Amino acid sequence: MQRKLVHQAAGQRIYVAVLESGDEVCGSLQRLAEEESLSAASVTAIGAFRDARLAFFDWETKAYEEIPVDEQIEVLSLNGDISLDQHDRPKLHLHTVLGRRGGSTIGGHLLGAHVRPTLEVVLSETPAFLRRVHDPHSGLALIRMDASTV
Repeated sequence: MQRKLVHQAAGQRIYVAVLESGDEVCGSLQRLAEEESLSAASVTAIGAFRDARLAFFDWETKAYEEIPVDEQIEVLSLNGDISLDQHDRPKLHLHTVLGRRGGSTIGGHLLGAHVRPTLEVVLSETPAFLRRVHDPHSGLALIRMDASTV
C-alpha cells in the first residue's frame, strides 16, 4: 500500500492510499489509521477485488450473516468511517457495493477483501473525534454524539 498526506489545514487531514493486488483491505486501512492516529475520518474508495467477505446484520438474531464473494468484482462504492473504540483505538466501519460481471450488484458490511488490481482510497479526517459506545438494544458499538467531542 502506498499512502500520502495530500492536505493538512486547521486540524483537517486528507490522505490518499493506493492498495495493490493482494493487499488485504481492512488490515491495510486499520494499520494506516493506527499509524496516523486517525480518530474521526470518513473513507471513500473505488477499484476492484479478487474476493470479498461481506455481512448483513440480522436484527432478530443480533448477529452478522456472512456473505462470501469468490469472484473478480468491481468496487462501485466503498464508504465508511473511522472512529475511536472504547479503548481509544481507531475502529474501521466500512460498507460496500460491488459490481459483478453482467451488471448485477451485491453489497453489505465489509469484513475483508483482497485487492486486484487496485483500490484508490481517500480518507478525510476532521478536527474532532467520534467515539463508539456499546448499544445494549442492538448489541453493536454505535457512534454516540453525546460521548464524542464535536
